[in-house]
Amino acid sequence: SSNNTQTLYPTMSDNEYNIESADAGASSTIPMEAGQIKKGGYIMIKGKPCKVLNISVSKTGKHGHAKCNFNAVDIFTGKKLEDMVPSSHGTTVPVVVRTEWEIIDIGEDGELTLMDEGGDQKTDVNLPSYPDTMADEIRDNWAEGDNQIGVTVQAAVGIEQVIAWKKISE
Repeated sequence: SSNNTQTLYPTMSDNEYNIESADAGASSTIPMEAGQIKKGGYIMIKGKPCKVLNISVSKTGKHGHAKCNFNAVDIFTGKKLEDMVPSSHGTTVPVVVRTEWEIIDIGEDGELTLMDEGGDQKTDVNLPSYPDTMADEIRDNWAEGDNQIGVTVQAAVGIEQVIAWKKISE
């Protein structure tokens, strides 16, 4: 279910409106020199938002530029990706935003109804398909609503996915 609803917060500048829009692919990344990206940071590889696992820098020849070899993992699928970029070249870094929600309901097909502390509801994310076991863990622990379960939703490049959950103590 794709919906292009846009949430506008009156206190934010116009510039930040774009990031909230589901189809604002361009504004959800920022340019950065490859040499500035650190291990544990984020990088776009083949259009996928990735977390950098490690970086090896290779010097090439006498007049060559140093090249950065990035080993990274897709933040939504866990798939490993690699990229090589000269350290002085520009690359793109995804803007990654995490938000905390409480589960109000879980539909038959895994559609979630979430609520934040302010009482705002979110209905456009489902139980995660990665890692494999997380969806079942969340459903089992929620136990038809007997337990309060909080989830962390990670958003980047127009994709949103539950990446963590925890029981909320009474």
